Amino acid sequence: MNAVQTPEPARLAPMTVSHVDAVAAIEAQAYAFPWSRGNFIDSLAAGYLAEVLVERDQVIAYHVAMKVVDELHLLNITVAPPQQGRGHAVRLLDHLVRQARDSGLRAIWLEVRESNARARGVYERYGFDIVGRRPGYYPAPGGLREDALLMSLLLPVSAAEGHDGLV
Repeated sequence: MNAVQTPEPARLAPMTVSHVDAVAAIEAQAYAFPWSRGNFIDSLAAGYLAEVLVERDQVIAYHVAMKVVDELHLLNITVAPPQQGRGHAVRLLDHLVRQARDSGLRAIWLEVRESNARARGVYERYGFDIVGRRPGYYPAPGGLREDALLMSLLLPVSAAEGHDGLV
């Protein structure tokens, strides 16, 4: 009897310089105006929270986020185009929310292109609210600029932190 091997599930790992070429390649596939390799190197050097999702020794998704006081600013979250629609973005968001809560952070913020309906839908279904607009935030074709929508997800205060002193 032959045993059927199930593929190993994708695993999260800290992003390192050794991942940057694969990450930059995904970035170039996913966006008309991608982050540069240098942007990722600078993010790692700055100590930003950067992680990759690896499946069969291949990077398939990643995120970069920056802690600011009591908030997390999600700078980049990307799933390789062939891997999109499989729940990887939600898995990364779940992980980020857990990390933010564990660190006592109060909110997660991000900007998203106004035209990126797919990403906006993921964020809205996840519970992010549109709270503002950044005019001309992103480069666009023809030397134009595109607005970003500012979105936030407020993280609930834990019961231990939120009590009013009554026991």
